[in-house]
Amino acid sequence: MSTGRAAVVTGIGSYVPPNVVTNDDLAARLDTSDAWIRSRTGIAERNFISPGTSTGDLAVEAGLRALKSAGDEEVGAVVLATTTPDHPCPATAPQVAARLGLGQVPAFDVAAVCSGFLYGLASAAGLIAAGIADRVLLIAADAFTTIINPEDRTTAVIFADGAGAVVLRAGSAGEPGALGPLVLGSDGELSHLIEVPAGGSRQRSTDRPAAPEDHYFRMLGRDTYRHAVEHMTATSTEAAERAGWRLDEVDRFVAHQANARILEAVSDRLGIPAERRLSNIARVGNTGAASIPLLLAEATAEGRLAAGHRVLLTAFGGGLSWGAASVIWPELQTI
Repeated sequence: MSTGRAAVVTGIGSYVPPNVVTNDDLAARLDTSDAWIRSRTGIAERNFISPGTSTGDLAVEAGLRALKSAGDEEVGAVVLATTTPDHPCPATAPQVAARLGLGQVPAFDVAAVCSGFLYGLASAAGLIAAGIADRVLLIAADAFTTIINPEDRTTAVIFADGAGAVVLRAGSAGEPGALGPLVLGSDGELSHLIEVPAGGSRQRSTDRPAAPEDHYFRMLGRDTYRHAVEHMTATSTEAAERAGWRLDEVDRFVAHQANARILEAVSDRLGIPAERRLSNIARVGNTGAASIPLLLAEATAEGRLAAGHRVLLTAFGGGLSWGAASVIWPELQTI
């Protein structure tokens, strides 16, 4: 492993809106049931934003907690990973930075759907490696319910809203909290598997109005499942190898909380036993880019994730995009 300037996790925070929606709540208006949702997704409840709440609002709350956790509310840059920005233009990150009182620091959005946190880690680590910033606030936030068709039971029961954040500081590669080698990939030939067809320049540049359903998120579930399992398994293996770890040395496996069956399939292929897998999908659903940092913050607060644990992270999302990373977990204060 390199011994140069590295990005080190020094603070963590998360936030979910207070509105809890159970499977029975959804079954009251959809052709579904609690048993059907649990058996296919592993989800029992999730959190939805209230009218007037935006992704930026979620990001501010998680960012504030991460800054307090780090014990220093100054950073040199802000990166926001999201699929649901407050506006198509401008980016949401500068507004979040301003609301957090961070001054005129560089701030930008990263769009990699559910892989956004890992792509955000790469962006933040690059800012630190280049000397552009000594400390970076990375937030992953999504208000997925704003792009989900509320009448589509295949997606409405899965996706939810939330935010997670980490503060990264410049440090050395050998210390606890230092990010290991990141592995990222994409396949634009399969972008149609996960998309919102309308609203972008591709659709707006035509003279044909978009169908109402084209403004909503859509996913081809069976093909997405196959590619998610394949790429999360491969990138996790590569990230562990590049960190110099055997898979049986991984103490905690933290995968994007997409679907309980995907998580089980990937973990089983990697040979990671159940007691080393972290999950909160049953309580929060699929929160998009927010799912990994939200889970990390929750597990740290509950003691399921402790200093010294070898942690393997992986995600898969639209693009198609995927990634994995490793970190030896540091001692962190949770807020």
